[in-house]
Amino acid sequence: MVEHVVFLERGAIEATVRRPSFAHTWAEHDRVAAAEVAALLGGATIAIINKAPLPGAILPRLDRLRLVAVSATGTDNIDVAACRARGIVVSNIRNYAAHTVPEHAFALILALRRSLVAYRDDVARGLWHKSEQFCLSGHPIRDLHGSTIGIFGEGAIGQGVAQIARGFGMRVLFADHAPPKADGVQFTHVDTVLRESDVITLHLPLAPQTRNLIGARELASMKPGALLINTARGGLVDERALADALRKGSIGGAGFDVLSVEPPRAGNPLLELDIPNLIVTPHVAWSSREAMQALADQLIDNVEAFVQGAPRNVVVP
Repeated sequence: MVEHVVFLERGAIEATVRRPSFAHTWAEHDRVAAAEVAALLGGATIAIINKAPLPGAILPRLDRLRLVAVSATGTDNIDVAACRARGIVVSNIRNYAAHTVPEHAFALILALRRSLVAYRDDVARGLWHKSEQFCLSGHPIRDLHGSTIGIFGEGAIGQGVAQIARGFGMRVLFADHAPPKADGVQFTHVDTVLRESDVITLHLPLAPQTRNLIGARELASMKPGALLINTARGGLVDERALADALRKGSIGGAGFDVLSVEPPRAGNPLLELDIPNLIVTPHVAWSSREAMQALADQLIDNVEAFVQGAPRNVVVP
Protein backbone atom coordinates (compact mmCIF):
# COMPACT_ATOMS: atom_id res chain seq x y z
CA MET A 1 0.00 0.00 0.00
CA VAL A 2 1.22 3.47 -0.88
CA GLU A 3 0.40 5.87 1.92
CA HIS A 4 -0.71 9.40 1.12
CA VAL A 5 0.80 11.75 3.71
CA VAL A 6 -0.57 15.28 4.04
CA PHE A 7 1.43 17.62 6.25
CA LEU A 8 -0.54 20.65 7.41
CA GLU A 9 1.21 23.71 8.91
CA ARG A 10 4.63 22.61 7.68
CA GLY A 11 5.78 26.21 8.08
CA ALA A 12 5.48 25.91 11.87
CA ILE A 13 8.33 23.38 12.01
CA GLU A 14 11.62 25.17 11.34
CA ALA A 15 13.68 21.99 11.03
CA THR A 16 14.65 19.35 8.52
CA VAL A 17 11.83 16.84 8.18
CA ARG A 18 13.00 13.61 6.58
CA ARG A 19 10.66 11.73 4.31
CA PRO A 20 9.32 8.40 5.64
CA SER A 21 11.11 5.24 4.54
CA PHE A 22 7.95 3.49 3.29
CA ALA A 23 6.28 3.93 -0.11
CA HIS A 24 4.24 7.13 -0.04
CA THR A 25 3.05 10.25 -1.74
CA TRP A 26 3.57 13.55 0.07
CA ALA A 27 1.79 16.89 0.16
CA GLU A 28 2.51 19.77 2.51
CA HIS A 29 0.96 23.15 3.22
CA ASP A 30 2.66 25.90 5.21
CA ARG A 31 -0.43 27.68 6.56
CA VAL A 32 -3.94 26.35 6.87
CA ALA A 33 -7.28 27.97 7.71
CA ALA A 34 -9.74 25.91 9.74
CA ALA A 35 -12.21 25.86 6.87
CA GLU A 36 -9.61 24.28 4.57
CA VAL A 37 -8.71 21.29 6.73
CA ALA A 38 -11.26 18.80 5.40
CA ALA A 39 -10.54 19.59 1.75
CA LEU A 40 -6.76 19.46 2.18
CA LEU A 41 -6.94 16.11 3.97
CA GLY A 42 -9.18 14.54 1.36
CA GLY A 43 -7.56 11.30 0.22
CA ALA A 44 -4.97 11.33 3.03
CA THR A 45 -4.19 8.08 4.82
CA ILE A 46 -1.84 9.89 7.19
CA ALA A 47 -2.40 13.46 8.36
CA ILE A 48 0.28 15.50 10.11
CA ILE A 49 -1.34 18.29 12.12
CA ASN A 50 -0.04 20.92 14.49
CA LYS A 51 -2.71 23.36 15.70
CA ALA A 52 -5.29 23.03 12.92
CA PRO A 53 -8.67 21.87 14.28
CA LEU A 54 -9.82 18.35 13.51
CA PRO A 55 -13.39 18.07 14.84
CA GLY A 56 -15.30 14.84 14.74
CA ALA A 57 -17.84 16.33 12.33
CA ILE A 58 -15.41 16.28 9.40
CA LEU A 59 -14.08 12.77 9.94
CA PRO A 60 -16.77 11.05 7.79
CA ARG A 61 -15.36 13.04 4.85
CA LEU A 62 -11.90 11.59 5.50
CA ASP A 63 -12.73 7.97 4.77
CA ARG A 64 -9.13 6.91 4.01
CA LEU A 65 -7.57 8.47 7.08
CA ARG A 66 -5.80 5.97 9.38
CA LEU A 67 -3.34 8.07 11.37
CA VAL A 68 -3.27 11.60 12.74
CA ALA A 69 0.32 12.38 13.68
CA VAL A 70 0.34 15.52 15.80
CA SER A 71 3.51 17.57 15.39
CA ALA A 72 3.16 18.83 18.96
CA THR A 73 2.33 17.49 22.41
CA GLY A 74 -1.10 19.07 22.93
CA THR A 75 -4.10 17.44 21.27
CA ASP A 76 -6.92 19.70 22.47
CA ASN A 77 -7.53 20.77 18.84
CA ILE A 78 -8.38 17.20 17.84
CA ASP A 79 -11.47 15.15 18.65
CA VAL A 80 -9.44 12.17 19.82
CA ALA A 81 -12.51 10.20 20.96
CA ALA A 82 -14.17 10.56 17.55
CA CYS A 83 -10.95 9.46 15.85
CA ARG A 84 -10.76 6.38 18.04
CA ALA A 85 -14.38 5.52 17.33
CA ARG A 86 -13.54 5.46 13.62
CA GLY A 87 -10.36 3.42 14.12
CA ILE A 88 -8.06 6.37 13.48
CA VAL A 89 -4.91 6.36 15.59
CA VAL A 90 -3.72 9.67 17.05
CA SER A 91 -0.07 10.00 18.05
CA ASN A 92 1.75 12.99 19.54
CA ILE A 93 5.25 14.23 20.35
CA ARG A 94 6.60 13.65 23.84
CA ASN A 95 9.50 14.89 25.94
CA TYR A 96 11.19 16.79 23.10
CA ALA A 97 11.00 20.09 25.00
CA ALA A 98 12.35 18.83 28.33
CA HIS A 99 15.21 21.35 28.19
CA THR A 100 13.97 24.27 26.12
CA VAL A 101 10.70 24.95 27.97
CA PRO A 102 12.24 24.83 31.47
CA GLU A 103 14.98 27.18 30.27
CA HIS A 104 12.39 29.60 28.89
CA ALA A 105 10.37 29.39 32.09
CA PHE A 106 13.44 30.35 34.08
CA ALA A 107 14.27 33.16 31.68
CA LEU A 108 10.86 34.60 32.56
CA ILE A 109 11.30 33.89 36.27
CA LEU A 110 14.71 35.55 36.46
CA ALA A 111 13.64 38.57 34.43
CA LEU A 112 10.65 39.13 36.72
CA ARG A 113 12.34 38.25 39.99
CA ARG A 114 15.09 40.79 39.28
CA SER A 115 12.89 43.46 37.60
CA LEU A 116 14.99 43.38 34.43
CA VAL A 117 12.33 44.95 32.20
CA ALA A 118 11.75 47.83 34.62
CA TYR A 119 15.48 48.53 34.92
CA ARG A 120 15.99 48.26 31.16
CA ASP A 121 13.23 50.83 30.68
CA ASP A 122 14.77 53.12 33.30
CA VAL A 123 18.11 53.06 31.50
CA ALA A 124 16.43 53.67 28.13
CA ARG A 125 14.69 56.75 29.60
CA GLY A 126 17.99 58.15 30.83
CA LEU A 127 17.24 57.78 34.54
CA TRP A 128 20.62 56.19 35.29
CA HIS A 129 22.33 59.29 33.89
CA LYS A 130 20.61 61.34 36.57
CA SER A 131 21.38 59.02 39.47
CA GLU A 132 23.22 60.55 42.40
CA GLN A 133 25.15 57.31 43.02
CA PHE A 134 26.78 54.59 40.93
CA CYS A 135 23.66 52.41 40.81
CA LEU A 136 20.00 53.11 40.14
CA SER A 137 17.55 51.37 42.44
CA GLY A 138 13.79 51.58 42.78
CA HIS A 139 12.48 48.18 41.69
CA PRO A 140 12.53 44.98 43.77
CA ILE A 141 15.27 42.43 43.25
CA ARG A 142 14.84 39.04 44.90
CA ASP A 143 17.10 35.98 44.92
CA LEU A 144 15.79 32.59 43.87
CA HIS A 145 17.98 30.86 46.45
CA GLY A 146 15.89 30.00 49.49
CA SER A 147 12.56 30.71 47.77
CA THR A 148 9.82 28.19 46.95
CA ILE A 149 8.60 27.13 43.52
CA GLY A 150 5.26 25.40 43.03
CA ILE A 151 5.01 23.21 39.93
CA PHE A 152 1.74 22.07 38.39
CA GLY A 153 2.58 19.05 36.25
CA GLU A 154 5.20 16.39 36.96
CA GLY A 155 5.99 15.25 33.41
CA ALA A 156 9.35 15.66 31.68
CA ILE A 157 9.03 19.45 31.54
CA GLY A 158 7.87 19.82 35.13
CA GLN A 159 10.72 17.56 36.22
CA GLY A 160 13.14 19.66 34.17
CA VAL A 161 11.94 22.80 35.92
CA ALA A 162 12.39 21.12 39.29
CA GLN A 163 15.96 20.15 38.44
CA ILE A 164 16.89 23.72 37.51
CA ALA A 165 15.09 25.07 40.58
CA ARG A 166 17.06 22.80 42.89
CA GLY A 167 20.25 24.05 41.23
CA PHE A 168 19.26 27.57 42.26
CA GLY A 169 18.70 26.38 45.82
CA MET A 170 14.92 26.60 45.66
CA ARG A 171 12.46 24.52 47.62
CA VAL A 172 10.33 22.51 45.16
CA LEU A 173 6.65 21.67 45.65
CA PHE A 174 4.60 19.64 43.17
CA ALA A 175 0.90 20.42 43.28
CA ASP A 176 -1.32 17.42 43.92
CA HIS A 177 -3.60 16.38 41.10
CA ALA A 178 -5.11 13.26 39.58
CA PRO A 179 -2.89 10.35 38.33
CA PRO A 180 -0.64 9.53 36.56
CA LYS A 181 2.10 10.48 38.98
CA ALA A 182 5.80 10.18 38.28
CA ASP A 183 8.01 8.02 40.44
CA GLY A 184 9.84 9.88 43.17
CA VAL A 185 7.51 12.87 43.21
CA GLN A 186 5.93 13.79 46.52
CA PHE A 187 2.82 15.90 46.13
CA THR A 188 1.61 18.81 48.21
CA HIS A 189 -2.00 19.94 48.44
CA VAL A 190 -2.82 22.61 45.87
CA ASP A 191 -3.91 25.12 48.50
CA THR A 192 -0.59 24.76 50.30
CA VAL A 193 1.35 25.18 47.05
CA LEU A 194 -0.56 28.36 46.21
CA ARG A 195 -0.11 29.75 49.71
CA GLU A 196 3.60 29.01 50.15
CA SER A 197 5.13 29.42 46.69
CA ASP A 198 7.09 32.45 45.55
CA VAL A 199 6.77 31.20 41.97
CA ILE A 200 3.92 29.15 40.48
CA THR A 201 4.70 27.54 37.12
CA LEU A 202 2.28 25.56 34.95
CA HIS A 203 3.24 22.50 32.90
CA LEU A 204 -0.06 20.73 32.26
CA PRO A 205 -2.07 19.87 29.14
CA LEU A 206 -5.30 21.74 28.47
CA ALA A 207 -8.28 19.52 29.22
CA PRO A 208 -11.79 20.12 30.60
CA GLN A 209 -10.53 19.52 34.15
CA THR A 210 -7.57 21.92 33.77
CA ARG A 211 -9.27 24.79 31.92
CA ASN A 212 -9.14 27.95 34.08
CA LEU A 213 -7.24 25.96 36.70
CA ILE A 214 -5.90 29.27 37.99
CA GLY A 215 -8.74 31.74 38.48
CA ALA A 216 -9.66 34.54 40.84
CA ARG A 217 -9.78 32.27 43.90
CA GLU A 218 -6.38 30.75 43.23
CA LEU A 219 -4.80 34.13 42.48
CA ALA A 220 -6.16 35.49 45.74
CA SER A 221 -4.53 32.57 47.56
CA MET A 222 -1.06 33.39 46.24
CA LYS A 223 1.55 35.45 48.08
CA PRO A 224 1.35 39.17 47.28
CA GLY A 225 4.79 39.10 45.66
CA ALA A 226 4.45 35.72 43.94
CA LEU A 227 4.98 35.17 40.22
CA LEU A 228 2.75 33.15 37.89
CA ILE A 229 4.49 31.50 34.93
CA ASN A 230 2.67 29.77 32.10
CA THR A 231 4.60 28.10 29.29
CA ALA A 232 2.00 25.35 28.79
CA ARG A 233 -1.45 26.38 27.50
CA GLY A 234 -3.21 29.74 27.72
CA GLY A 235 -6.54 28.23 28.73
CA LEU A 236 -5.11 27.04 32.04
CA VAL A 237 -5.52 30.55 33.45
CA ASP A 238 -8.50 32.89 33.64
CA GLU A 239 -6.80 35.76 31.83
CA ARG A 240 -9.28 38.43 32.92
CA ALA A 241 -8.84 37.44 36.55
CA LEU A 242 -5.07 37.57 36.12
CA ALA A 243 -5.20 40.99 34.45
CA ASP A 244 -7.29 42.25 37.35
CA ALA A 245 -4.83 40.82 39.89
CA LEU A 246 -1.91 42.47 38.11
CA ARG A 247 -3.70 45.84 37.97
CA LYS A 248 -4.41 45.64 41.69
CA GLY A 249 -0.88 44.48 42.50
CA SER A 250 -2.20 41.47 44.41
CA ILE A 251 0.53 39.26 42.88
CA GLY A 252 4.10 40.17 42.02
CA GLY A 253 4.02 39.53 38.28
CA ALA A 254 3.43 37.07 35.49
CA GLY A 255 5.39 35.55 32.61
CA PHE A 256 3.34 33.96 29.82
CA ASP A 257 4.41 32.29 26.60
CA VAL A 258 0.86 31.21 25.73
CA LEU A 259 -2.56 32.81 25.46
CA SER A 260 -6.07 31.34 25.31
CA VAL A 261 -6.43 32.28 21.62
CA GLU A 262 -3.37 32.29 19.37
CA PRO A 263 -2.59 34.44 17.55
CA PRO A 264 -4.57 37.00 19.58
CA ARG A 265 -6.10 38.78 16.60
CA ALA A 266 -9.06 40.09 18.60
CA GLY A 267 -6.90 41.21 21.50
CA ASN A 268 -6.44 39.76 24.95
CA PRO A 269 -6.87 41.25 28.44
CA LEU A 270 -3.21 40.63 29.24
CA LEU A 271 -2.06 42.50 26.16
CA GLU A 272 -4.01 45.56 27.26
CA LEU A 273 -1.61 45.96 30.19
CA ASP A 274 1.58 47.99 29.89
CA ILE A 275 3.43 47.08 33.05
CA PRO A 276 7.03 45.91 33.55
CA ASN A 277 6.05 42.96 35.76
CA LEU A 278 4.18 41.23 32.94
CA ILE A 279 6.18 39.56 30.17
CA VAL A 280 4.37 37.89 27.26
CA THR A 281 6.33 35.98 24.61
CA PRO A 282 4.67 34.62 21.43
CA HIS A 283 4.54 30.85 22.09
CA VAL A 284 8.25 30.29 21.46
CA ALA A 285 9.34 28.42 24.60
CA TRP A 286 9.24 25.14 22.69
CA SER A 287 11.12 26.31 19.62
CA SER A 288 14.83 26.18 20.22
CA ARG A 289 16.71 24.86 17.20
CA GLU A 290 17.64 21.72 19.09
CA ALA A 291 14.13 21.01 20.34
CA MET A 292 12.53 21.62 16.97
CA GLN A 293 14.83 19.14 15.25
CA ALA A 294 14.13 16.56 17.96
CA LEU A 295 10.41 17.13 17.36
CA ALA A 296 10.76 16.68 13.59
CA ASP A 297 12.73 13.46 14.02
CA GLN A 298 10.25 12.03 16.52
CA LEU A 299 7.33 12.96 14.27
CA ILE A 300 8.56 10.79 11.42
CA ASP A 301 9.55 8.06 13.90
CA ASN A 302 5.89 8.01 14.99
CA VAL A 303 4.64 7.80 11.40
CA GLU A 304 7.05 5.00 10.49
CA ALA A 305 6.22 3.04 13.63
CA PHE A 306 2.51 3.17 12.76
CA VAL A 307 3.07 1.92 9.22
CA GLN A 308 5.26 -0.89 10.60
CA GLY A 309 2.32 -2.00 12.75
CA ALA A 310 3.72 -0.84 16.10
CA PRO A 311 2.14 2.56 16.79
CA ARG A 312 3.88 4.64 19.47
CA ASN A 313 2.98 7.71 21.50
CA VAL A 314 -0.69 6.86 21.00
CA VAL A 315 -3.08 9.38 22.55
CA VAL A 316 -5.94 7.87 24.51
CA PRO A 317 -9.12 9.96 24.87
